[in-house]
Amino acid sequence: MMLRSFFRHYLELPEKEASIACLGGGVGTSQILKGLRTLPVKLTAIVSMADDGGSAGRLRRAFQVPPPGDLVTCLAALSDEESVLKDLFLYRFAGKRYGKDTDLGGQKLGNLIFVALTDIFKGDTNKALEEFSKIVSPKGRVLPATVGDVNIWAKTQNGKKIYGEENIDLGKYDGTRSLSEVHLDPENVKAYKHSVDAIKNADLIIIGPGDLFTTILPVLLVPQINSEIKKSKALKVFIVNIANKPFETANYKVSNFISMLEKHLSGIYFDRIIINTNQKPTIPKDLDYEYVKYDPKNLSKYSHLIKEGDFISVEYPLYHDSEKIAKYITSLI
Repeated sequence: MMLRSFFRHYLELPEKEASIACLGGGVGTSQILKGLRTLPVKLTAIVSMADDGGSAGRLRRAFQVPPPGDLVTCLAALSDEESVLKDLFLYRFAGKRYGKDTDLGGQKLGNLIFVALTDIFKGDTNKALEEFSKIVSPKGRVLPATVGDVNIWAKTQNGKKIYGEENIDLGKYDGTRSLSEVHLDPENVKAYKHSVDAIKNADLIIIGPGDLFTTILPVLLVPQINSEIKKSKALKVFIVNIANKPFETANYKVSNFISMLEKHLSGIYFDRIIINTNQKPTIPKDLDYEYVKYDPKNLSKYSHLIKEGDFISVEYPLYHDSEKIAKYITSLI
């Protein structure tokens, strides 16, 4: 060790860049990527392909392409902050997000560009994503968790089955909206090879934040991905959500998140659990969200893994602050 340090210092050999894999998708993962993109690390985001709702779901049905929403959101998060391209890709045309599948209204321009690139490369979505990344000039990669068509279904506490990400996400079903489990369809969906490789080569694996049943678990339940995370010697971090989403995790405490992960993954394999304890910023009432309550008494067996702190974005109190998270991640690597 001393000899290696000597040569690095006197021969000015560069330190190996840490590789970080972020699993999830959507706004939660994009907030983490925004902070980490400024660090001298190799970043890879691995996102769920089970989305069938909103504008991305419409494109999935209309053009038989993977849902581009989370891919585009995460790519934009990795782009240069001052680049107008980021705003261009996230630009959404006026109209209903849940309109007709072929309507332009409510669509995000970046999603349409991804569909166009897929057509240009004759249905090769991986090539389309690769070329899209070059256009955006991101500080990392964004990869799909799976290949082929994949959906999810869930079961409520009273045994009712709900099929499809949109129905689960928006609570489009009768009876209790308290969910007990979620499953992939097909159950043994194949993982995208480069995503599996990114996990194998990661020094740090970050899971969350994001919608538990429709974003986080649909990635972790992919058999190859779950297996590689368990085998990995990388530091594994789970970031608990700032606030609870209506229908999916209403009234959840931190212990509910952990127990639900424990149930689906047959145990917990995290080395750190990050919990925001600053709940002073007011969440707008019209959003119908509430803070995730921290209940340390129910988490005693995980107390040595927990990192408490102020990680909230004061401007957008539903989200994590990118710089605060990046500062803590820096201390880990």
